[in-house]
Amino acid sequence: MASSLGDGNNDEGGVASLEDLYNINVVPSELLLKFRKEVQGVRVGLNLEFFNFQGNDFQTKFVLKPLGIDRRWKFIYEPIHKDVRLLSKKIPINRFLNLQVGIGHNFQYNVTGWKWKLSSCLGGDGISQIRNKTSVGLFPGFDMRIGWRAEYILPEIHGAVGTGEPIFNMNYGRLHASIDRFEAILTHSS
Repeated sequence: MASSLGDGNNDEGGVASLEDLYNINVVPSELLLKFRKEVQGVRVGLNLEFFNFQGNDFQTKFVLKPLGIDRRWKFIYEPIHKDVRLLSKKIPINRFLNLQVGIGHNFQYNVTGWKWKLSSCLGGDGISQIRNKTSVGLFPGFDMRIGWRAEYILPEIHGAVGTGEPIFNMNYGRLHASIDRFEAILTHSS
């Protein structure tokens, strides 16, 4: 990834072509089909997750969580990996930072432990990055959610006098955008 987000100039010092400045990938790496049933203030869900197209990885999850606005937890069971987890909702620490904690047990290895995750929609590994999910309700009971990411380096103008470097130079920046996941969500309300 670092090579695709290098400086905006080519090796000869000229202007990079437009194709070198951006890369947009519209093929998602994860496809999810979610079935949800709402019963007496609780949502019961079955998630079928397909990812890593080269390896044809597949995962099934059963999810149980309350429907209220103040929902504070969700229960997840993964039958293939024999994992059971109880996760808190994402707790906002500030405007851009969230904390999530959970406890789980793996029946295959007979191991119990807890995890925590600090996450943000901003950030990355030395690169400016935005991650987000966009939901679209097509009709009652059927929603589509698209998880996308944009990594960018903003253009930069710089120069020098008396150092042997050009008086005026410009890095044109880079953009790498991708659709990471696509979810189809079917919900049945009682």
